[in-house]
Amino acid sequence: MQILLRHVFDQVSADMYNLRFHRSIMESEMYAVIKTGGKQYRVEAGEKIRIEQILADIGSELVLEQVLMVADGDNVSMGKPLVDGATVKATVLGQGRHDKVRIFKMRRRKHYQKHQGHRQNYTEIQITAFLHKGKTYHGT
Repeated sequence: MQILLRHVFDQVSADMYNLRFHRSIMESEMYAVIKTGGKQYRVEAGEKIRIEQILADIGSELVLEQVLMVADGDNVSMGKPLVDGATVKATVLGQGRHDKVRIFKMRRRKHYQKHQGHRQNYTEIQITAFLHKGKTYHGT
């Protein structure tokens, strides 16, 4: 009886996970994967993200041309490595610094301790539009 209940519970939890996963993918009509600052981001129109620092004034518009993938419902365009003619427009909301990361090194029994800290700079942007195959998508 316990084995049967455990199997049913595992199946229900797996179904709930799959439903939650697919719902999060299906909620957005169009999204893109961009590359900036050595990192990749999955972005949607209207979304705010923090990327590695870009020297730009607050309120200025950025055009991100390194687009790795664009998905519009069931239509997915993947680049090799970049999608031709696809760009993402964004507006700079602000510049800032992340929380401090504390670094502590210690050698036991050697009376050696080293304390160090680091704060990484970032640029906060809001995605305003996608341009792909002559089609512009602004979102909601």
